[in-house]
Amino acid sequence: MKKMKKSGVFYYLCVNNQITNIMYKNFKAHLEKELQDIKDAGLYKNERVIVTPQSSDIEVEGAKGEVLNFCANNYLGLADNSRLIEAAKKAMDNRGYGMSSVRFICGTQDLHKELEKSISDYFKTEDTILYAACFDANGGLFEPLFTEEDAIISDSLNHASIIDGVRLCKAKRFRYKNADMDDLERCLQEAKDCRFRIIATDGVFSMDGNVAPMDRICELAEKYDALVMVDESHSAGVVGKTGHGVAEQFDCYGKIDIFTGTLGKSFGGAMGGFTTGRKEIIDMLRQRSRPYLFSNSVAPSIVGASIEMFRMLGESDDLHSHLMENVEYFRTRMIEAGFDIKPTQSAICAVMLYDAKLSQDFAAEMQKEGIYVTGFYYPVVPKDQARIRVQLSAAHTREQLDKAIAAFISVGMRLGVLK
Repeated sequence: MKKMKKSGVFYYLCVNNQITNIMYKNFKAHLEKELQDIKDAGLYKNERVIVTPQSSDIEVEGAKGEVLNFCANNYLGLADNSRLIEAAKKAMDNRGYGMSSVRFICGTQDLHKELEKSISDYFKTEDTILYAACFDANGGLFEPLFTEEDAIISDSLNHASIIDGVRLCKAKRFRYKNADMDDLERCLQEAKDCRFRIIATDGVFSMDGNVAPMDRICELAEKYDALVMVDESHSAGVVGKTGHGVAEQFDCYGKIDIFTGTLGKSFGGAMGGFTTGRKEIIDMLRQRSRPYLFSNSVAPSIVGASIEMFRMLGESDDLHSHLMENVEYFRTRMIEAGFDIKPTQSAICAVMLYDAKLSQDFAAEMQKEGIYVTGFYYPVVPKDQARIRVQLSAAHTREQLDKAIAAFISVGMRLGVLK
């Protein structure tokens, strides 16, 4: 039996209880071609499935035995920390599984306020607001604060979440070359007639691993009467004398107006983001930031574990110190082996291969050697800038670093990267 119905632009045909959307047939064909083009260009991203906790050594579905993990944002090695797991369980026992509400209705617990204070203390700021992720923190930052009378001046290599947040705002947009202070000054001069100006930058740029020159950014901000915002997602817990981020690294406390960041990297690797800074800015975000107003509160287990994590970091700098030792050792040995390594002050070590397909082949060969890394290529990085992004962790042992370096050399020789 066939039954046909036509409504607007949609045309459905029901045969044997199977509904086919004629318009979707055309759209499906379009998507299939686009996906095939991505595959043909060597840009298709496959997800490998981990079947163990996130750690320095993991098991991957379809692979035999453990592999060493060198591509997680688990900088301080806290993703499977037993103390944090127990704190998460305790918070769940005492405060429940989820909040089922946004903050201003009935989604705020005492734990949320305690965590916000811990973050403020860590960054030496006046107040903090929690989000489901840093993507939401950046996405909900600019629109409540700035209008078409204002200007946002953004680094060209800023994270996608900052770019999307800027797009949602009606402020005038300026973009300066990555960490180029002459170009930033040019933008500030062009924006001089705007009511308010804000400079937005990543603290550490995630693909290259370089650190934004916050001292010089703050100097220019003072010269041209601009606000400063920095995303600490890849820098907090990593850069600075004790890992407290770029304000510590460049002694810029009190000069940076807004920090955003994540609980999903150095700070335990779970979920959750935050914006921390001037009291009045945070208060306005609580009133008008849409991702905050219309998203469920961060779950009690994550909040409880995050509070415990900040206690841990306040007790000792050992994790950060060990991380920095690992970074220096790995980077030095890789350069000595002949690899093209971008300069870095962070825990990100970009091993440049330039060719997209080569980066995928290299990653696949590394997994055969027991090393889990990922090739990065367009559109994640610019065309012809493909690389293996190695991310070091405090959880890595010296033996694990040596095994990874040996594998890089072996695969590098095999694929013609090293001579």
